[in-house]
Amino acid sequence: MRFSSNSPKMRVVIDQDKQMARWNISIQYALYFGTMGVFLPYFNLYCYHLGFDGVQIGVLSSLRSLIMVLFSLTWAALADRYHKRRFLYILCNLFSTFVFCFFFFFDTFWSMFIITAFYGIFYAPIIAFLEAFSMDHLAGQKRAYGAIRAWGSIAFISVVILLGWLLKRFDIRIILVFILAGGGFLTLVSLKTPESALPEPPPFMANINTFFDRRVLVFLFCAYLMLVSHGAYYAFLSIYLEHLGFDSGFIGFAWATASIAEIIVMVKSKKFFQHLSFERILAFSFPVAALRWVLLGTLRSGVAILLLQILHAVTYGMFHMASILYMDHLSPEGTKTLGQSINNAVTYGLGLMTGFFVSGFLYERAGAQFSFLVSALIALTGGAVFSGFSLVHRRQVRAND
Repeated sequence: MRFSSNSPKMRVVIDQDKQMARWNISIQYALYFGTMGVFLPYFNLYCYHLGFDGVQIGVLSSLRSLIMVLFSLTWAALADRYHKRRFLYILCNLFSTFVFCFFFFFDTFWSMFIITAFYGIFYAPIIAFLEAFSMDHLAGQKRAYGAIRAWGSIAFISVVILLGWLLKRFDIRIILVFILAGGGFLTLVSLKTPESALPEPPPFMANINTFFDRRVLVFLFCAYLMLVSHGAYYAFLSIYLEHLGFDSGFIGFAWATASIAEIIVMVKSKKFFQHLSFERILAFSFPVAALRWVLLGTLRSGVAILLLQILHAVTYGMFHMASILYMDHLSPEGTKTLGQSINNAVTYGLGLMTGFFVSGFLYERAGAQFSFLVSALIALTGGAVFSGFSLVHRRQVRAND
């Protein structure tokens, strides 16, 4: 028996398929960011315990970001050009997990440099592909993105706390075990990634010029500066807190506090986006980031540091959601994967690469306080440029109307 697409039974089936697709994507966010809950706070700490200095750690971190810039764009262009996003997504998950295994057998700087490069080639596009899948399946409900993305933050905080406790009892190489397990499970779940039920997109090359529009370029430049300002935080927070005398339990709790704040705003994000434009949320996040970095490099109290971590709700949570949705809004149909990859490459790729390299140099020679001060100045610059351009653009739109 066939059912009309408007029949109650067919609508139930369609709703169930959509719900299953969202659960699948939510689980993948949880696995991806659960693994990041090991990588971001602890992998550089692992390198530090291997005897690498600040410059070497900064170089490895910068290399990961450089590879992300180059290969996330390459994979995304192939995915959009040949409509093979799902196939390439599974392929990249599989090969990145395989390459990571080599970290168990080599621990010199140059061997890890080579492994990091090959690992990054396949790991680079994973989050951009996942963001594109999310935007496709949310369709007309994209402002509810935060509720799905929050599962990644919940996993991040859970893993950070758990690993902070485990590191007191087990060898630091347990970090590698957790990252490998996360990649393996993500590979398995990615096999069930739903196909995007979208109409045939226009020719790939037809809308490429959109990414050279002044509005897109200004946004990407300012978002780049925002992530440059996060370099010292992501690369050296755990090491910095250890130097201040805090143990791994406190370090894990500090990262977890940031994630709790991030989860809250993500779950409530739909209300924020109903009352505030993407531009206003982005503009607000820059000065908050500047304030956060200045105080983080100045305060020494554990309570004060934990309170500062709450600002992660704005500097990452709100900024990230607004960036993803804003870039999706600016990207034409048929280039959505490339749009998210460009955003990811410029910010978490090129931005963090620059931030890691600069902060590694400054941390080694001038210390944490100066590194965070420079981060604050960079965030303020990005905010000034973005707010100024947005103001001019709104005036031009009103004048044209």
